[in-house]
Amino acid sequence: MPQIESAEAQQQLEQTLEHFPDRRASLIPLLQEIQTTFYYLPEPALRRVARKLRMTLPEVYQVATFYRCFSLKPRGKHLLQVCLGTACHVRGAPRVMDRVLTDLKLSQPGTTPDCQFTVLGVRCVGCCGLAPVVRVDNNTHPHMSQAKVKGMLRKYAQPAGEAPKMQAEAEGESDAAAEVG
Repeated sequence: MPQIESAEAQQQLEQTLEHFPDRRASLIPLLQEIQTTFYYLPEPALRRVARKLRMTLPEVYQVATFYRCFSLKPRGKHLLQVCLGTACHVRGAPRVMDRVLTDLKLSQPGTTPDCQFTVLGVRCVGCCGLAPVVRVDNNTHPHMSQAKVKGMLRKYAQPAGEAPKMQAEAEGESDAAAEVG
């Protein structure tokens, strides 16, 4: 089992846990806060939540896997969703997706090596009149085209070296191994 090896990450987790009462009703808001902090739900954090709320680990996992907003795999800082529903598809969403993947140097949807973006194709975001649509985090970018992709990505890009916390732990590496590799 991967451990939260960074003292800073452990401290962040403990500080997050302190803000919530030890009640089952705290589970979803607590998972949301952990997801916001680490960009996914690391297993060690789920184990710690289970202990805090006096729940079994399977109960916590059941909630974490039921809701699509939660991820058990590391995600990038920004969640980029390209709508591939019918209206978006016929108005060029596949070409927009191709351009997003090309500009982010990905061969398929997934997370960029610098952990800045996780790209997903989704079926519908409910904005058919604005097709094609790309959502980045909570921001909707309507009437997207291949020409608009680079400018949109630039709005969210960050300097190198600011990867999400706990990435090395998620991959089973220690901080030292992550620095060497």
